Amino acid sequence: MRGFIVALWGKLFAREGIRYLFAGGMTTVVNFSVFAIMYEIIGIDDTISNVTSISISIVFAYIVNKQFVFSHRCNSIKELAQEFFKFVGSRLFTMAVEVGGVWFFVRMLEVNAMLGKAVSQVVVVILNYIISKLIVFRGARQ
Repeated sequence: MRGFIVALWGKLFAREGIRYLFAGGMTTVVNFSVFAIMYEIIGIDDTISNVTSISISIVFAYIVNKQFVFSHRCNSIKELAQEFFKFVGSRLFTMAVEVGGVWFFVRMLEVNAMLGKAVSQVVVVILNYIISKLIVFRGARQ
């Protein structure tokens, strides 16, 4: 039975795009969960909640993308550090896109914060894949 499950898992997640969507979904769950707990339950400001939830999800996303999506290996600590900082730098850029998007929807359009975050996430997920594929994990297995 275990062999069947492993084989099925391998077939389902054989393609990089599918693995990215799955990992992105998990990252989004982390992002939204932290945001919802901080904003909706605890009552912390939407911007603070958003920045915190994105920061936590950046670390989660690096680990999942490096190991599960792109299976990228580094040959030295220096290479690992460079990769990590490229990843974090790219995610800080898209964090600014997301924070700006949520701010725009909530403050300017007076849309519900969760809806504004969801719309902003669509743009961010697309940007993150492109940047990860072309810059951060360039040359990783397909």
